[in-house]
Amino acid sequence: MSETNPSARDPHAHEYPMPAEIPVTDNVGATDLGLKTQIVRFIITGALSGIVDFGLTVLLMRLGMGHTPAKAVGFICGTTTAYLINRRWTFQAPPSTARFIAVAVLYAVTFVVQVGLFDVMFTALPEGILYTFIAYCVAQGTATVINFVVQRVVIFNIK
Repeated sequence: MSETNPSARDPHAHEYPMPAEIPVTDNVGATDLGLKTQIVRFIITGALSGIVDFGLTVLLMRLGMGHTPAKAVGFICGTTTAYLINRRWTFQAPPSTARFIAVAVLYAVTFVVQVGLFDVMFTALPEGILYTFIAYCVAQGTATVINFVVQRVVIFNIK
C-alpha cells in the first residue's frame, strides 16, 4: 500500500474532490437532531445566507449591474454559504458526492424559482429599497420552504 494514496489506506476514500468544508462540529452525522432543532438551525443559517445574498445583490445593483444578474450572483453566493453550513451544522451529514449533486440540482430549480419571482416582483413594484426588499423576501421565502422540505425529506437522507 502506498502512503501517498489515500484510497490505499481507506477503501471508502473519495476519488473525486469534495466541496469545501467548514469545521462547524467534529461530530458530523453523530447525532439525529429533531425537527425543531433543524428548523431553528436552518433559519439561523438562512438569515446569515440571506445577508450574503441580499447584501451582494444590492451592492452589485448600486455598482451598476442589472437587477437580474445581481440577484443571480447574490443567490449563488448565498446558497453556497447555506449549503456549507447546513450540511455540517443543521443536518449533520457526512460528505457525499450523491448528496452534493442532489443539492446542486435542487439549487438550480430554486435558482429559477427565486430569480424569476424576484424579477417579476421587482418589475411590478415601484422603485425603492423597501420594494426591492419585499421582492427579495417573497422570492427568498418561497425558495427557503422548497429547500428545507426537499433537503430534510430527501437530500440529507441519502446514505
